[in-house]
Amino acid sequence: MQTVSFLAILGTFIASTRVAAMPTTNETSIIWTHDEFLEWVRTTDSELTFIGEPIAASLAKRQETVQVVYCSLRLGDVCGGPCTVYNGGAICLDAPDTNCLRATSNVAFCSSSGCGGDCNQLETCGTRLNNGFCWTPDTASIAVPFV
Repeated sequence: MQTVSFLAILGTFIASTRVAAMPTTNETSIIWTHDEFLEWVRTTDSELTFIGEPIAASLAKRQETVQVVYCSLRLGDVCGGPCTVYNGGAICLDAPDTNCLRATSNVAFCSSSGCGGDCNQLETCGTRLNNGFCWTPDTASIAVPFV
């Protein structure tokens, strides 16, 4: 009888730790979908500067490009202020004074120009902000990968 009690307790413990370790589904992904990106661009009140290629509507063209939004201000948990919107292929973006960003692919943000210095991957963001942005203080450049 004691074995059954122990197994019941063990099963309850395992079930409770598994539930606690599972990621929540309402957490916003740090990597945008193209539709999420377009919705943010359409609804933001940030001042936007567009660089790179025109934003494509066709799926085939979208699959060849990465969209990156990087902004100079963090106000509490909000990324905003003047923001630059990049659409295009692999490149090292000069991005001085960037404090937060979000992208449709796993870009790297670096502490020196020319994508040098210390670089971190967007997917390993340490501090997430509202709307899925990542706080990236002291960013000077952004490495956009081939997709």
